Amino acid sequence: ASFGLGFVLGPAVGGLLGAIDPRWPFWGAAATSLLNACYGFFVLPESLPMEKRAPFRWKRANPAGALMLLRSHHELFGLATANFLMNLAHGVLPSVAVLYLGYRYGWGPSAVGFTLAAVGVCAMVVQGTLVRPITARLGERRTLITGLLCGAAGFAVYGLAPTPLIYCLGIPVMAFWGLAGPSAQMFMTRRVSASEQGQLQGAIASLTGIAGLIGPTLFTQTFAAFIGPQADWHLPGAPYLLSTTLLLIGAGIAWRATRAV
Repeated sequence: ASFGLGFVLGPAVGGLLGAIDPRWPFWGAAATSLLNACYGFFVLPESLPMEKRAPFRWKRANPAGALMLLRSHHELFGLATANFLMNLAHGVLPSVAVLYLGYRYGWGPSAVGFTLAAVGVCAMVVQGTLVRPITARLGERRTLITGLLCGAAGFAVYGLAPTPLIYCLGIPVMAFWGLAGPSAQMFMTRRVSASEQGQLQGAIASLTGIAGLIGPTLFTQTFAAFIGPQADWHLPGAPYLLSTTLLLIGAGIAWRATRAV
């Protein structure tokens, strides 16, 4: 739910600031990050008791070392791969949403910002109120797969929508992608001991960072390739359809990885 709230405020505020000056959203993001760091350092309490902390090892005090933990269990590696694909697919929104919506529908930064804020509102509703009852009814495995399939369907609507109205109809569908994250997190945390929880979160953060490095280039180049003069097939929504494909692959991997869980 907190991610959804951030996705409400971030695009809306960024769109308003961007309409004033293209540099202002970056200054706003920098200030927010600094405030977040100060809050974490001065206010946030330590959540892991001393008796559950793992001994420090230089071998694992780096992203590569943390990623070694993911190889310790077959199910954990598969779930981490699915989680990586989820993060990579999500990168299409900050990478090309402004370009795509401006190119296809003629929207400006403010309209794009409020549209992404609507995505965040729907995601917040799903994550804050529906995850628990849906998980109780379907079980964690089916909830995970349902979330991934809803995300894939939502991206497909975004990529193929001929009008802004149909594009917006994909927002509530996409919101149910929010079911996948908590379920994947629960599966992964159960596969490691209490002393390895921090290392697991570090490994997940490393994969998220790698996805963040790949995503912008992958999606912007895909967008350019399908709208350029040399494109054999004019398809502005290709980046969204690529995200659909990534989530479908992730759903298959997650289904296989959770068979024995």
